[in-house]
Amino acid sequence: MFALAWAASQVVRCTPDFWDVHARRDGTAVVIAAPVLGANGRSVTRSVTDREPRIADEYDTVQGLPAGSALLACNTFGEPEHPALLLLHGSPGRATNFTHLAPRLAEHFFVIVPDMLGFGRSSLDVSDYGCRAQAAAMLELLTAFELERAHVIGYSFGGGVGIEMADLAPERVASLTLFSSIGVQELELLGDYHLNHALHGLQHAALWLALNIVPHFGAWDGHTLGFSRSFYDTDQRPLRGILERYAGPLLIVHGEHDPLVPAEAALEHHRIVPQSELVMMDASHFLPFRDDHDLHKTIETFVDRVESGSAVTRADADPVRLADAASPYDPTSAPPATGFFLGTILVLLALSTLVSEDLACIGAGLMVGAGRLPFLHATFACFVGIFVGDIALYLAGRWLGRPAVERAPLRWVLTPSSVATAERFFARRGIAAVFISRFVPGFRLPTYFAAGLVKQGFWRFTLAFLVACAIWTPILVGAAVLLGAEAKEWVETFGRWAPYIVVGAIVLLYLALRWIVPLSTARGRATVRGRWLRLRHWEFWPAWTLYVPVLFAVAWCALRHRSLRVVTAANPSMPTGGLVGESKGAILAGLVGAGPALARHGVVDASLANADRHARLDAIVDALDLSYPVVVKPDRGQRGDDVVIARTRQVAIAALDEARDDSIVQEFVPGVEFGIFYARHPHETVGRVLSITAKVLPTVTGDGQRTIEQLILADDRAVALASAYLEQLGAEAGRVPELGETVPIAQLGTHCRGAIFRDANHLATDALTEAIDRISRADEGFFFGRYDVRVPDEQALREGRDLKVLELNGLTSEPAHIYDRRHSIVYAWRALCAQWSLAYRIGAANAARGAKPSSWREITTEVATFLRG
Repeated sequence: MFALAWAASQVVRCTPDFWDVHARRDGTAVVIAAPVLGANGRSVTRSVTDREPRIADEYDTVQGLPAGSALLACNTFGEPEHPALLLLHGSPGRATNFTHLAPRLAEHFFVIVPDMLGFGRSSLDVSDYGCRAQAAAMLELLTAFELERAHVIGYSFGGGVGIEMADLAPERVASLTLFSSIGVQELELLGDYHLNHALHGLQHAALWLALNIVPHFGAWDGHTLGFSRSFYDTDQRPLRGILERYAGPLLIVHGEHDPLVPAEAALEHHRIVPQSELVMMDASHFLPFRDDHDLHKTIETFVDRVESGSAVTRADADPVRLADAASPYDPTSAPPATGFFLGTILVLLALSTLVSEDLACIGAGLMVGAGRLPFLHATFACFVGIFVGDIALYLAGRWLGRPAVERAPLRWVLTPSSVATAERFFARRGIAAVFISRFVPGFRLPTYFAAGLVKQGFWRFTLAFLVACAIWTPILVGAAVLLGAEAKEWVETFGRWAPYIVVGAIVLLYLALRWIVPLSTARGRATVRGRWLRLRHWEFWPAWTLYVPVLFAVAWCALRHRSLRVVTAANPSMPTGGLVGESKGAILAGLVGAGPALARHGVVDASLANADRHARLDAIVDALDLSYPVVVKPDRGQRGDDVVIARTRQVAIAALDEARDDSIVQEFVPGVEFGIFYARHPHETVGRVLSITAKVLPTVTGDGQRTIEQLILADDRAVALASAYLEQLGAEAGRVPELGETVPIAQLGTHCRGAIFRDANHLATDALTEAIDRISRADEGFFFGRYDVRVPDEQALREGRDLKVLELNGLTSEPAHIYDRRHSIVYAWRALCAQWSLAYRIGAANAARGAKPSSWREITTEVATFLRG
């Protein structure tokens, strides 16, 4: 025995003259040299030398295998002067599967037994493991041995490779022997390419998870995915046509009790290849592993007849068999599945529903119609698979969905109120939704996952799934039985268009309900008017519409300063300069030198148990001499999220109990609120006030007749944010205020919570600038950001007295006066671009003075911390 190490292109489109392989004997040693394409484009030669036959994985140690090539290992038996036999193993498998067969055949033939690509000692990681790619590689192997033709013997999956070789190069296949071989699609597993492909994909995913995710402590090392990929990459639909065209001698050997490839497949191959010879043996699928039969004699006799020219070809075939081969395949000709094979088919049907429920039912119905499966058995298998899949989706939503919704980025889209709305919907219409989605492909996964996400009753929905499956499954399987192949075409057509039809109907219904139907009522007309105002005025647009153009300005600044990160040095005392998720408590602690200008506050650690949080709240209130109301807000909050004005201790406790991050408890400061944007270049002695924003808390005035809700809907601006105001007001929105009574409809000075931002730059004075600069210098590492302050009135602001700092925001704070409706979005873009340009200049100046910009690791850590919050 000697061995060949062969390097082949993964693309397997090399021309035959590319290979220049020669072998010479040197006692018991064999030297095989194969040229491979080197990295520099020149042909280089590598040698593998043996004094003893090498097995296992030694050939993989050949160094210098170039990129884009693969190693193909094989064993040979017998003398090269004899007729050549190419033995192709199955999947999973390797050359050693022919331990019993190959040496016996070597008495009269030169036997080549390769490890196909993805198996054994050959390269395990290739681009295509399918039959056709393997066939191209085997033809290259024949070229490497300087063989013009060979007798191809394929076992199981290897039979499919042999059939493809006969199609790619029929002149090089002297004869074809198929034993326990795959072939026509109709008799492979479930009989349908798409179903089988889905099953193989499921199998591949399971094996990948087992090898890469499941801890196996090295027990599975060396196992590959060649098995699952070989079938996943193979399309057996063309094999029937190839066999019908094949003109050479063909021997078919099959086990009568084969549980994997039914004997009916061998009978069908024998029918469509009229010159073929059929030998049925009292055996199962695993013929080459047995040593108690005369398989080698059967093959020897057949090959001898081929070599002598006495084997039958299509040109010499019996006319009766030729006529029978020309007749179309009758699916009812196959006997019903029984025993182990029946059980295997039913299990595969159940598994296939996890990929495509409708296609699995159609496939089951076609097999019932062909007489291969009993109706009840097929229906029950599909029912079990569908029901288990439905429950799995529900449980996935219940166990995985809610934690995902509570974290970024989903929590930015799915707010607690939207989840609560979904919960109310499923409480009222959940059962109906389950039944409707069961009959509409494409809507089951989101419906069932959502039902679990909102934690609807398990047993209630389990019963709904059970009843819906019990109705739908026999209907679809029965329809496939009655309509035959047309049912599959109809379902596939419906499946392709149903989602678009349903989505289109939903869009039309949405537009009708949201824009047309509301016009019939006064409240509806006000709601439509509010939507129109939000579309018309950019201050209500999503944040991305404002910031996408600004990103280009940031990129330009980064290029000018040759660093994207240098801007984080704008505020050396803040982590990442206040880029994202900065701790408000830590920033306020840096301003402690500002004295009474700083609103009194304390921090409640989120790691504390609820009882300890309550004790910490009381300690802060007592130590700082606070009285209710107090403000409870997240230490790392953004845009007023989760800020609560707690007018009682109970409200404050409830807010702290729900907090996921550290919280700030701060005194409630009455008065009017302003946003003051401040910046100081490190070389300047006095900073500048760049922007002043008046934060007006909107109100409505009672007329003694209309409710607060009606007053909001009648207001020319408030109607645009009616939903936000009404959510904050709760039951209070239904109250009818007295004539002339002023009712505040928002409590927080944040734009997204309904505050009105007005340009108040006319209030800037030297006294105010001096006061803000004095506060800012309490933190030597602060140069750029926006204060949120409250003062008794505008005059106090002008005079720079009685200021109370509520918050200080860093790098990503905005000159909020841009949200004044008098300003265009172009004005806002210009202001933001100027802001970032100044931030980069300050950051660069601080960096030149020794401040270190944040590292990428620090930035990503802060971003990750913010996202987790």
